[in-house]
Amino acid sequence: MPRCKICKESYERTLPMQTTCTWEHALQYAKAQREKQERKELREAKRRIKTRAEWLKEAQAAFNAWVRERDYGLPCISCGRFHQGQMHAGHYRSVGAHPELRFEPANVHKQCAPCNTHLSGNAIEYRIALLKRIGFELVAWLEGPHDPKHYTIDDLIEIRQKYTRKRRELEKERL
Repeated sequence: MPRCKICKESYERTLPMQTTCTWEHALQYAKAQREKQERKELREAKRRIKTRAEWLKEAQAAFNAWVRERDYGLPCISCGRFHQGQMHAGHYRSVGAHPELRFEPANVHKQCAPCNTHLSGNAIEYRIALLKRIGFELVAWLEGPHDPKHYTIDDLIEIRQKYTRKRRELEKERL
């Protein structure tokens, strides 16, 4: 016997395409389906009008959240202290100077707000700690030349989804 889409009770089907036990439930189900479709259309409309800059901002936020989760329990890469305040995802090679390394995991580590904001990344101490954490070869690669990257909206959507998924996996492991 089929189950009603609203109350989940079993019922005797009287019409071939019947999905609910009563007319009242049929009306509730139809209204819910219509609202669901309207939400989907609104979501798609918002997606179509979103600019590349907005997609870039969302992708960066997802990536930064993943970095902070990846480095959970580690001290600030620059000063080596554990802070009670806000922690950032600090780039060793800045996004302004090296946008091609924006989403490079080896280039970004958890950094306290004072080091990242007030000390402009505290680059000398960052490099010393980075050499210990990832090794000379990878630091040399980060400091070397890189081809420019031109991210499309589809690339940015994929990056956002990838790092959101990875962050959630890390959160599950930690909890």
